[in-house]
Amino acid sequence: MFENKAKTELSQLGEFGLIKHLTQHIELQNESSVKGVGDDAAVIDNGGKMTVVSTDMLVEGVHFDLSYVPLKHLGYKAVMVNLSDIFAMNAKPMQITVSIAMSSKFPLEAVEELYDGILKACAKWKVDLVGGDTTSSTSGLVISITAIGEADKDQLIYRNGAKEKDLVCVTGDLGGAYVGLLLLEREKEIYKSNPGIQPDLEGNDYILERQLKPEARGDIMEMFKDLELKPTSMIDISDGLASELLHICTQSGVGCNLYEDKLPIDPMTFERARQFNLDPTTCVLNGGEDYELLFTIPMSDYDKIKGNPHITAIGHITDQNSGVNLIIKDGSMHPVTAQGWDAFLKK
Repeated sequence: MFENKAKTELSQLGEFGLIKHLTQHIELQNESSVKGVGDDAAVIDNGGKMTVVSTDMLVEGVHFDLSYVPLKHLGYKAVMVNLSDIFAMNAKPMQITVSIAMSSKFPLEAVEELYDGILKACAKWKVDLVGGDTTSSTSGLVISITAIGEADKDQLIYRNGAKEKDLVCVTGDLGGAYVGLLLLEREKEIYKSNPGIQPDLEGNDYILERQLKPEARGDIMEMFKDLELKPTSMIDISDGLASELLHICTQSGVGCNLYEDKLPIDPMTFERARQFNLDPTTCVLNGGEDYELLFTIPMSDYDKIKGNPHITAIGHITDQNSGVNLIIKDGSMHPVTAQGWDAFLKK
């Protein structure tokens, strides 16, 4: 099946390249498997409502650092990361399973803190924790959660439905989680060099919460119903706006023009990015972990979102040959490339 016998570094492929390589030969065997690899979640037809399934893994030292991530926040975030994928399919999450690998040195109280966060996230969206697994780990804490949701077949939204002239929209604002991470990392390095200096995090609550305690945008599902709006494509923003936009364009066979002056960015995110000598637009495009929703709608539905404080139109879909481009503030056009976080890139 796999002909390549030479040694290939995973960093050469990157996360998405690896997924594409490993899944290229998958053939679905069952009629009930409506959607397999390639979207925010898999879709299974059980003869009534469609079952939507997604799984995500958080690994200590790769996805989080326990020196500044509270365990309760980590548990909460681990659930929200998975529920975000279910919401991105326009589905309702119903159950989760939780599997954890941890050191035997972890005290019971630490595990209770982690589960307290998990259960708070479940309670918020009325999701049942129905199973999982625990085992020991010699290389740090690992949390793997599978989320199960449901939706009517005609309400599901995939990544591959964007059409030419559709508007490209996002919820909320972007870049805050990345800038929050930079702040935490900076304070960690200062503390390591001088333990007598306490972290200075005052006045940064918004960007810290965006990183440590993100909220999946399940509220947007109800908003779509109220507005009588069904996006033509949708994806959650976990790996950066640029990366997610490229996913939609690739799978829909279209191009896109994105406008820099339309990108939603919170004033605190903008200010802190500047303090780190970063271009705020770069943080928005490539930061990741915002867990907002990126979606496309027909131009005829613009009046339904016009003036809505939760939704911003940031561009429009073009033909595939035009490519995916960012129109910056001076009017010049630049190709959009995905430079977001990648678990397999060498650090």
